Amino acid sequence: MEVLNYLLYGFKVAVTPLNLLWMTLGAILGTILGMLPGIGPSTGIALLLPLTFTMNPTTALITMCAIYYGAMFGGSRSSILLNIPGDGAAVASCFDGYPMAKNGQAEAALAISAIASFIGGMLATIAFVFVALPVARFALKFGPPEYFALMVFALAATASISKEQILKGLVALFLGLMISTVGIDLQSGVQRFTFGVPELQTGIDFIVVIIGIYGLGEVFKNFETIHSAGTKPVQTKFGRIWITTEQWRRSILPILRQTPVGFLIGVLPGAGGTIAAMMAYNNEKQLSKEPERFGNGAIEGLAAPEAANNL
Repeated sequence: MEVLNYLLYGFKVAVTPLNLLWMTLGAILGTILGMLPGIGPSTGIALLLPLTFTMNPTTALITMCAIYYGAMFGGSRSSILLNIPGDGAAVASCFDGYPMAKNGQAEAALAISAIASFIGGMLATIAFVFVALPVARFALKFGPPEYFALMVFALAATASISKEQILKGLVALFLGLMISTVGIDLQSGVQRFTFGVPELQTGIDFIVVIIGIYGLGEVFKNFETIHSAGTKPVQTKFGRIWITTEQWRRSILPILRQTPVGFLIGVLPGAGGTIAAMMAYNNEKQLSKEPERFGNGAIEGLAAPEAANNL
């Protein structure tokens, strides 16, 4: 009852007109920044932080949370429509979101990403309210061995996504690990693979990598095929942004199954939405009776990571 009383008091504070206004404005601005490739939630909050200088602490915190959730949601817009993830957590949304857009289902892709984000975020928030104390104790027990095991599992899950081309997946995995080792080692202070270039001491930012791989790759691909015979625009205008009953039936179980995955990974310090989204996508692909549909526009392949990366 004490938890419920605190929860109701929190809602009472949050739904005041001023807080609702800033919550809406923060969500809109966060969504716009999230749609811009390379910005992401952290940078978005940093850019909009001056907005909160004149606010009271409660309103400022509500605004920052709204910006964060808006940016996490907005990152999937560019993933679906341009095949360019807005941030690391939206990478998994490219796998089936962009093929859906190419197949003329951009409206359904945009709708299910919003629905999955809302359901996943709400369920995880409610669960966190009631199990915050045991979850915090569980997270504090994670040490180097547990984090190492989690990272190995996440990397293995990521590589297994391309099981039909396992060699390509392993090469991409080791290439990513090599890029991540560039810079100063945080434990020993030793410079690794900087080749005497001072700018490389801080490492190569993950956003830079995904923009280079997805963004420039998509631009070059379109530049190569833009004059090809028979090439047509993917979609010139949108209809009603919603999903059919069949698409909802395919999506609801992946959303409910992968929300706990994102919740458990999200409470661990440093794990983040990228790992949660990749693991959710891989889990759903393994559970599917038609795994060959994944990567070709399967709506459950979009719903699963979108439900897991908003926590």
